[in-house]
Amino acid sequence: MSGILPIKKSQLPLEIIAGITFAALAIPEVMGYTRIAGMPVVTGLYTILLPMLVFAFLGSSRHLVVGADSATAAILASGLLIYAIPKSPEYVAYAGMIAILSAGMLLLAGIFRLGFIADFLSRTVLIGFLTGVGIQISIGQIGGMAGIPTVMDGAVLQIYYLYDGISYLNLPTVFLSLSVILFILLAKLFERRIPAALIAVILAIIGGFLFNPEALGISLLGNVPGGLPEISIPVVPLQHIPGLISLSIACFLVILTQSAATSRAYALKYAEKYNENVDLLALGFSNIAAGISGTFVVNGSPTKTEMVDSAGGRTQLSQVAAVIVVAAVLIFITKPLSYLPGAVLSSVVFLIGLRLIDIKGMKTLHSQRPVEFIVAVIAAASVVTFGVWEGIAIAVVFSVIAHLRHSYRPLNSLLVQSPSGAWRPTLLSEGRQAEEGLCVYRFGSNLYFANESLFTREVVTLAITAKPRLNWLCVSAANIGDIDFTSAEALREVYLELKIRGVALVMCDVVEPVLNELIKDGFVDLIGNENIFESANDVISEYRNYLKKIEIDAPKVNVS
Repeated sequence: MSGILPIKKSQLPLEIIAGITFAALAIPEVMGYTRIAGMPVVTGLYTILLPMLVFAFLGSSRHLVVGADSATAAILASGLLIYAIPKSPEYVAYAGMIAILSAGMLLLAGIFRLGFIADFLSRTVLIGFLTGVGIQISIGQIGGMAGIPTVMDGAVLQIYYLYDGISYLNLPTVFLSLSVILFILLAKLFERRIPAALIAVILAIIGGFLFNPEALGISLLGNVPGGLPEISIPVVPLQHIPGLISLSIACFLVILTQSAATSRAYALKYAEKYNENVDLLALGFSNIAAGISGTFVVNGSPTKTEMVDSAGGRTQLSQVAAVIVVAAVLIFITKPLSYLPGAVLSSVVFLIGLRLIDIKGMKTLHSQRPVEFIVAVIAAASVVTFGVWEGIAIAVVFSVIAHLRHSYRPLNSLLVQSPSGAWRPTLLSEGRQAEEGLCVYRFGSNLYFANESLFTREVVTLAITAKPRLNWLCVSAANIGDIDFTSAEALREVYLELKIRGVALVMCDVVEPVLNELIKDGFVDLIGNENIFESANDVISEYRNYLKKIEIDAPKVNVS
């Protein structure tokens, strides 16, 4: 219960108020997510019931809020259409099974301490991926906002169906949708903490009850079952499990990366500790709770976490208070939801989608990291063109490519001393020598099979082109934290190549794990333990002794 305890008595009223405020903001939002996921409206409320309660008691983060998320909801919709009709009991069962399969992956990741996997999905790719999800979600809601029947499929097909079904356009529905969007935007301009979406939903319910919007062609949600969810294990045909596993992997990756990033950000903000592997276990149990309570995958949500934080919540007690509010809604006031026009929820979700489109992040990437901007655009375009699951697969590939790009072609340099004696890097093209006949080459990354050819080429080129001619070439291994078998063999070849050219290869700044590998590979025996130095200063000192010894040993010429 480290997410709740300890708690100050003075903080207790603030936590309760934050929980009530969060519930007011989150209820219309999670109802909107059901339209993305293709689930019954009431299942959105279920996501902030048992799953949230489980994480509040089991998680280590005091701030992370667990609930429905637009990205995972979109993944569900992109893959479940081939198995069942949206909102049907079969569809709900498939969604519950994906939650349980995702839970299994999260539990395994927590048990085997795989929380570090989150570091491999770069922020660049996440910006692009979520931007693509936002575009797809927004496009997907235009039909509901206009009264045009559409299908839950990729954005390209949705645009086609919008164009094909333009004759079904219902002007009263369009007017209602635009009014809701305008109301929410104007309310946020005055005060961001106003639960504008909730107020819009309440006003729309009142209007649906007092008037007869269906006479104008505005469709209502219809019956929304009340009461707490029934606990049962979802049952699906065994032959469909392999197909569901691929969707679960996509959900698992989104849950892992978003939850870890959010927990980390708020732990740093409040100088608190958290354990990402404990949180993975808690997220696993939360998704089991989601699966057996008739709802869909839940995730650590950045937007919901910010809602609670902005409302003054500082522990998971706020989430417990929100659960109590949602339980009361389910027990007492689900009947009024039947009078809610579907266009209102489509409008709320449309704004959620727009919020995911990270224009600021994309502009920053474009101006500061043009190559990474291209990666983000590819990730976004993949989601919009091919779908969420395909998009996240491509995003993962490009995350790895972006990582390899930095280590495959690292920034390498030649070290020289400043007048004060400090070492500073210079460009390889300058060919600067630390001392006449000595250059200190610093490799900028771990040395492995993909970049050993670059290492070999640069070192040999330095030896060939050096002016004046080199006596020693020192490899500074300060940035080399690992070395594989291929690279160890490359070092051996470089040593022999330099030896042929009369250049001695020495090393400095070798960390102990790398030194142990070099000893095991026999490289240290090859070049001699005396040629591995603790620092570049030691290399300079020994090199000067070497020059003095040469000068002393040089034969005297008799000029008499």
